[in-house]
Amino acid sequence: MLATESMVTRPKLKASGAAVCLFVLVGVCVFCGCSGVYIGAPKSPGGEDLAATYYSTRVNKSLTLDVLPRIEAHPQELLSRSENIVASVGQSKDGYKTWFTMVAFHEYTVAVIRKYFYYVDEKVGAGPRVGMRFDCEIALDNKTMQRPYTDQNARRIAMLRHALATLRADIDELRRAPEAPGQNNQKLNICAMLIKQVFDTVLRKMEGSPVLASRLHEPAGVEFDHLTFNKGRIGMVVEDDVARVKVRLGAFVNSFEEPPVAPGPTAAPTSPANAGE
Repeated sequence: MLATESMVTRPKLKASGAAVCLFVLVGVCVFCGCSGVYIGAPKSPGGEDLAATYYSTRVNKSLTLDVLPRIEAHPQELLSRSENIVASVGQSKDGYKTWFTMVAFHEYTVAVIRKYFYYVDEKVGAGPRVGMRFDCEIALDNKTMQRPYTDQNARRIAMLRHALATLRADIDELRRAPEAPGQNNQKLNICAMLIKQVFDTVLRKMEGSPVLASRLHEPAGVEFDHLTFNKGRIGMVVEDDVARVKVRLGAFVNSFEEPPVAPGPTAAPTSPANAGE
């Protein structure tokens, strides 16, 4: 699901499609064709430089006039828009790196209510290692916050489900928008498939052992196994009615606790523990 144009541009990814997630990952490259979005290679490992817009955008504080110029400042990336959502998709010239930034705005206040950043590198460093990262912050409404749960672990698991459902709903809205390029939407759809596969893996693990959810706010998060990326870590905190989710897989898993390179007031919640719960 390495979404966006990245994996799609290369004619033949890796054909070891025995595993479902790897099949999806390969499908990304084949599905999106070759009209790639090429920009220079990221300057920092893990795509931190590409996440600058994500880090500098503040949920419930930044407005459309703050965010749109930052997103539109990269004309090499493909934009998809709906009435309240904008997404930017990029790919490196060699086709190994793919990323997207997506932001959703409140219908009336035009404040940011959700933000997402996704990055995949199929060739980290000199070796054939694959790495993926996903970050999101989602403003939670009163209905979600006040819903009764059996305990805190059930609440945390429900919040993870809510984050995934919200991501998919936002991408579906873009897909239905007449102004959004169809090919770009396909890339976002594939990205969403991979992210969903990761969340499903985590949620199955937590359903079998709900106590694992109690570690989501810890600096090291929760470790899990993944068919394609081998190892992954996920963390989540809920603070000031905002859920912050952080995922690192494969070659990026060891950087889970590292602070972000990008500056800005939202750079603080890198380690889930920094935000409390």
